[in-house]
Amino acid sequence: MDSLNSLLDGFGTALTPMNLLWAAIGVLLGTAIGVLPGIGPAMAVALLLPVTYGLDPTGAFIMFAGIYYGAMFGGSTTSILLNTPGESAAVVAAIEGNPMAKAGRGAQALAAAAIGHFAGGMIGTILLVALAPTVASLAIGIGAPDYFAIMVLAFIAVTSVLGASRIRGLASLLIGLTIGLVGLDQMTGQQRLTFGSLQLADGVDVVIVAVGLFAIGEALWVAARLRRTTGEPIPVGRPWLGRSDLRRTWKPWLRGPLIGFPFGAIPAGGAEIPTFLSYVTEKRLSKHRGQFGKGAIEGVAGPESAASASAAGTLVSMLTLGLPTTAVAAVMLAAFQQYGIQPGPLLFEREPELVWGLIASLFVGMVLLLALNLPLAPVWAKLLRIPRPYLYAGILFFAAVGAYAVGGESLDLVILLIIGLIGFGMRRYGLPVLPAVIGVILGPAAEQQLRRALQISDGSVTGLVNTPFSVTVYAIVALILAWPLVYRVVVVRRRNGRKEGGKTGAVSGG
Repeated sequence: MDSLNSLLDGFGTALTPMNLLWAAIGVLLGTAIGVLPGIGPAMAVALLLPVTYGLDPTGAFIMFAGIYYGAMFGGSTTSILLNTPGESAAVVAAIEGNPMAKAGRGAQALAAAAIGHFAGGMIGTILLVALAPTVASLAIGIGAPDYFAIMVLAFIAVTSVLGASRIRGLASLLIGLTIGLVGLDQMTGQQRLTFGSLQLADGVDVVIVAVGLFAIGEALWVAARLRRTTGEPIPVGRPWLGRSDLRRTWKPWLRGPLIGFPFGAIPAGGAEIPTFLSYVTEKRLSKHRGQFGKGAIEGVAGPESAASASAAGTLVSMLTLGLPTTAVAAVMLAAFQQYGIQPGPLLFEREPELVWGLIASLFVGMVLLLALNLPLAPVWAKLLRIPRPYLYAGILFFAAVGAYAVGGESLDLVILLIIGLIGFGMRRYGLPVLPAVIGVILGPAAEQQLRRALQISDGSVTGLVNTPFSVTVYAIVALILAWPLVYRVVVVRRRNGRKEGGKTGAVSGG
């Protein structure tokens, strides 16, 4: 009841004309910046941080929240239309959204994503209000073995579900893990795969990897095929969801937050893991499993809803523990400290107006985001009417600008081209791109958690399975690995049983 009263006071703060203006500006800027390949919400918040020096803290953080949600949706827009994720949380949207766009259903994919963001954000923020203390206490109790188990689950899930075979999925994952090794060892300080270059000591930024594998690789692949085929503009299609689309999307919209919110609250990769797990879940539960990989709308609705709810979960740890679980949260934590405010258990007591105004603004931002992007869905989709040679030339340009903006080094452009060639080769030989991106994002963190867990247990492997949480996760991993074999055995037995039953019936009938 206290939370509800505080939330109502927060709406009084968030709905003032100036704070509404900052929320609208944040959503607009976030969507516009998120559409640009390689410039995600973390970079947007970081770039706009100096602009907010003259604002009061409440207005500044309300605008940051709008940028966060807007950039997440903007990233999914280019992911769906151009197979070029604006940020890592939008990677999964490309798997089904881009085939939908190529089939003339880009507007439907964007509408499913927009409503998914709205549903996930609303449910996630409600859970933020209701469950923040509980989730914070759970996050405190999770240790290195549990984090490592979660990341192993993500690796197995993504390699098992995507691609033509598990072997190709594993090969793609190994490519990503290898790229993730580049740089200094976080524990010993030794250089790995840097080839003597000091500029590679910090590793390869995940934005460069994602843009290279998706944008550059896709552009080169399309260019190679355009030599043989003409690049006709792709039809946009009707800009609304039909009854069949709604029947297929309403359950994924509601399931996404149940996966996204808990993962957002723990430092296990931000929105990346829950979007992948949501995709896996929707593929398992769908009655249209054969459409996955060819443009299944459930594969857009569920992950986008999970990503938005994950953003709300991220704020739980940041506000209650001062624990940033994503790059955006880290930038926002720096902004709190810039204003002399320390997030933590006492923040709700010391700065109630700021905290509850920020939480209430999330509800306002969701409504603004939906009102802005649903009407614009067909407008964004008309990007596909541009002939592909001009379209992909523009993608290459913005991808190069985005990659250069990451570190301001010319070497980043060389790395971008090399990774783009790797992406082209992966498409040529049928390797899924997504596991490689997962390997780069989670590989270094998984290695660090593995080594911490082994250090705690004095090198004993049993230290990886000494908690109920990790045992449960590994049981799920074993189920995922064993399920295809069990499924085949069950199906074969059923078929053999039917054949024997048919033969018996035929003999008795004869």
